[in-house]
Amino acid sequence: MNPSPNRLVETTAEKNAAAGPPTVPVPGPGASPVPGGGLGTGVPRSALRTLTPREREVLSVLPSGEGNVAIARRLGIAERTVKAHLTSITRKLGLRSRVEAALLSAEWADELRADRADADRT
Repeated sequence: MNPSPNRLVETTAEKNAAAGPPTVPVPGPGASPVPGGGLGTGVPRSALRTLTPREREVLSVLPSGEGNVAIARRLGIAERTVKAHLTSITRKLGLRSRVEAALLSAEWADELRADRADADRT
C-alpha cells in the first residue's frame, strides 16, 4: 500500500529535521569554488596582469558598493573615466557584469591591495 501524500511530506520533514540544518561548504581564504578560476567565472588570478594600474585601482574599490560618481571622486578621475575602465575591465577579464567584477575584486583583494602598495612606493 502506498502512503498518502501527506504522510510522505511528514516523513520527509521528519528526516530533514533529524539531519539538522543544511550546510553549504564555504571555501577558505584564497580558495576558489571553481578550480583555476574565481567564483565560477573561470578567470585566473594571472589575468590581473592584463589590466592597467588604473584599471586595477578601479577594480579594487568595486566591493565597496559605491556608484561611479563616488568612485570617481575617491580616485580623482571623471565618472566617464570610471565607466570606461569598468568596460575595459569586464572585457579584458571576460566578465558579464559589474557584479562579477566586484565579486572577483573582493576575492582578489590581497593582490589588488599589494598592487596599490607597490604603486604608492614608486
